Amino acid sequence: MNVTFQKQMKNLEREVLLKSVDLDDDGDDFQFELEDFSSAEEIIAIAPRCVRCNTCVGECPVGAIEPANIFRIAKITEKCVKCEICVQTCPVSAIKLIDNSVIYNNEEDYIEYSLSNVSCSHRVVRMNNISINYSVDNNWDDCANLCPTNAFTLEFKEFFEDLNADLGIDLVEDNLYPYVNEKMCIGCGACVEISHNDEAIELDRYLGPIVHSRNLDINHEACVNCYLCEENCPTGAIELVNGEVVLDNDKCIRCVECTRHCPVGALKRVDIE
Repeated sequence: MNVTFQKQMKNLEREVLLKSVDLDDDGDDFQFELEDFSSAEEIIAIAPRCVRCNTCVGECPVGAIEPANIFRIAKITEKCVKCEICVQTCPVSAIKLIDNSVIYNNEEDYIEYSLSNVSCSHRVVRMNNISINYSVDNNWDDCANLCPTNAFTLEFKEFFEDLNADLGIDLVEDNLYPYVNEKMCIGCGACVEISHNDEAIELDRYLGPIVHSRNLDINHEACVNCYLCEENCPTGAIELVNGEVVLDNDKCIRCVECTRHCPVGALKRVDIE
């Protein structure tokens, strides 16, 4: 996705003026001027194709994602520290990393906004084994409807007879029964997550290691020992020891919190080639 759009300055001025009525205590017209500027930030968003597996919720190291349910997709909250682990982990790539940039030139009469997808490494998500407990009741329809690869289907008695499948139960002629095509299953866990019965489906899957695309660069000479990085690190990966920043790489999730709070720019995220 690459989207660029412009907003006329006169429209922006009108919005600011309407919102600034309460600030105009003296009755004078409120005026503002903008200098040339540009800014860029990363946005993490969840697309409607979310299959409600909640893998991202379980893997988020700071609890920044509200879990999905059968009626709604997962939601990124204000607690997000832009570590990008959810982007790497989503089995169906429904979580996107988006670069949001804004540019204003004083000689032009508009502000330009640009949104573009940022490519991100993806963790391995693989199904090792999945089994269905046919002896329990469950919302099998929901499992089939949310399966992203159509590996989970509902089949009649004749289907299992053709497979020579022994389910350990007496099949009823006109009933539909759940079936998982293991060759198509990607191990996302959506069927397990939305099942009403915790014993209905058992999934064994493999989640590969996180692929860090950035490192934290520390300028020890610029550091002023303010302790803001240590105080704001969400995983306790940074400590000041004898006046020097010490980083625990195993705990560091490469988020933006330490760099955002450092008042002198002594901490920077550096892309790994």
